[in-house]
Amino acid sequence: MSMMPAEDFDESKFSGKVRLFPLPNLVLFPHVLQPLHVFEPRYRELMTDALADDRLIALAVLAPGWQADYEGRPPVHPVGCLGRVMTSAKLDDGRFNLLLAGVRRFRLVQEQPSDKLYREARVELIEDEYAIELAGARDRLARMLLDAFQRFLSRQGEVAAGVQSAITESLPLGTLTDLFAYAAPMTLEDKLALLAEPRVDARAVSLLERFAATNTMDGDKFPPDFSLN
Repeated sequence: MSMMPAEDFDESKFSGKVRLFPLPNLVLFPHVLQPLHVFEPRYRELMTDALADDRLIALAVLAPGWQADYEGRPPVHPVGCLGRVMTSAKLDDGRFNLLLAGVRRFRLVQEQPSDKLYREARVELIEDEYAIELAGARDRLARMLLDAFQRFLSRQGEVAAGVQSAITESLPLGTLTDLFAYAAPMTLEDKLALLAEPRVDARAVSLLERFAATNTMDGDKFPPDFSLN
């Protein structure tokens, strides 16, 4: 896992219309960088259009039963993550390798008619929510989550060393929850639940409860695998 560099996403320029990139088993979160390999013709077209425009791709997760209609328009989960292509390389055969940075949660409003090979949709962005009544306890909550995350990373070996040094108290709690949720081994459903949760404090508490209940996160692979479309 790598952290996203300083964010330059200008929400005021976002139209709400997105190129939809559904995948079966990858949940992207804001603030993280995810390598992707794009080889299907429809997603090659998506990449070409994104690079020529705003470099934005809406990563969605396919809903159960997607296998029966994968080549068509299988249903997707209603919450996903908008990503920006940070770097890309087009291979000689037309495939792409890219690094996608998560920038915002989104809620799917409606799929749009499209003359493209790929799917398009209208979405609304989901902002992090910080409860005023919990402000007094937030610093302690952040320290607890930071400690749990650092302990998790310390068990992952050299591959996590660079990330561990970057995880500091200066990070906003929302960023910390997203980094932890992305890195921690959980079911797809659990990750989707954390992605769909706009309340930052609730995400932090949920992660702490999972870490305390299992304390087995050190036995799983870190970081998540390179993803193929």
